[in-house]
Amino acid sequence: MQIVCDKNLLMEYINIVNKAVSARSSLPILQCILLIADEAGFRMVGNDLELGIESRDIEAEIIETGRVALDARMLGDIVRRLPGSSASIRTDEKAVTVIKSGKAEFKILGQPGDEFPALPKVEQAIPYVIPSGELRNMIRQTIFSVAVDDTKPALTGELLEIKNNVMKLVSVDGFRISLRVYAPEVSCEDLRAIIPAKTLNELSKILPADGDEVVRIYNSERHMLFALEECVLVSRVIEGDFISYENVFTDDYTTMITVEREAMVDALERASLISKDARKNPVKVNIADEQAVITSNTEIGTSYDELSIVQDGKNLEIAFNPRYLIDALKALETERVEMQFTTPLSPCIIKGEDVDIQKYLVLPLRVKS
Repeated sequence: MQIVCDKNLLMEYINIVNKAVSARSSLPILQCILLIADEAGFRMVGNDLELGIESRDIEAEIIETGRVALDARMLGDIVRRLPGSSASIRTDEKAVTVIKSGKAEFKILGQPGDEFPALPKVEQAIPYVIPSGELRNMIRQTIFSVAVDDTKPALTGELLEIKNNVMKLVSVDGFRISLRVYAPEVSCEDLRAIIPAKTLNELSKILPADGDEVVRIYNSERHMLFALEECVLVSRVIEGDFISYENVFTDDYTTMITVEREAMVDALERASLISKDARKNPVKVNIADEQAVITSNTEIGTSYDELSIVQDGKNLEIAFNPRYLIDALKALETERVEMQFTTPLSPCIIKGEDVDIQKYLVLPLRVKS
């Protein structure tokens, strides 16, 4: 194989496919990026057997076709430090690869490209279509409440559900639930799949925040494929049953407050300075007389904060891990938020004022009287 490519373009696509390269693996070839030059063009592939990314055709001069697998870290370090504006990559039948730019030349030993594992095949028939910025926001606004404990594997991913032409992305970690809704412009078939958090994290890093780009999503029994302009991302799906979340977001409450979102975030963050261990020393929220008093009381000190609110219903005192509330409030984008309560030991539901596309449920903590 021999190609000549713009160095910056080469580096851009190395960074993209590198997101699917295994950092540690008993199979050394999974720590490589596959370079392919054939009649279809020049492409790169990363694959850790759970997540795979293949670039679209990269603009390059193909002098000789072929394929080779090169250590991802070494390839990236070399290309990043090349002096010229373009790079030449040439490999022989033993996978010995020469990378040149200007007067700089590197010779490294690769692995035969035929030994690199192929990406799973997912039939690309009728896609689910969503704007890239919308999908990026859906991930950002839910990913923080994915479970990190793998004792319940289904909760280490997010549920992507499409039903009655409404798309939902849901995450649960046992203490909170995050829900984000999107209504596709074109009607589509129902879908229910659990996507690993790693896949969604890496996907969100590739997705542009704005622009006219769309993402096309295809699924098979065991895999999901996300087709972007720059690349194709293929991920396994997590097998198992996701929890039933549908009936937890009710409109039943005995107390509801409406409060300035940023003011509530600031007050909770101030209380967090005292409440370092939130499980042992939760932050208390006392709702009464159109005010929310936020306090933290630990062996190292106390904090007190007072916020003006609009109150509907009974007075209430309730305690939380402040980080859980802060994560939900920061994910919302409205100036004011609604927080609904039932009892001191019942979940709190948080959503933007007059907005239903995002909802969060946070469990309170029991405190000693």
